[in-house]
Amino acid sequence: MNKTELIEAIATDSDISKAAAQRVLDSVVEHVIKVVTKGDTVQLIGFGSFSSGKRAARVGRNPSTGEEIKIAAAKTVKFSAGKAFKDAVNKKKK
Repeated sequence: MNKTELIEAIATDSDISKAAAQRVLDSVVEHVIKVVTKGDTVQLIGFGSFSSGKRAARVGRNPSTGEEIKIAAAKTVKFSAGKAFKDAVNKKKK
């Protein structure tokens, strides 16, 4: 499912226009990015949590030459699926 298909599904389920559904989806994504960029966590009970993490500097290898290269430390985004989401994927029933 791509963004357009998701917007169509939201519009249909919520009985709103596709334009309104797109504004809602864009707003949700924008706010998740803002909060995680600040270092906070967005937790959606049953769905999961978005948070930031740190990746330490390390030494890697150039696959073409085998030469060692330094990979700088970086921030990363983490998503941890909630229990209900995991159960739905694994088709567990209560």
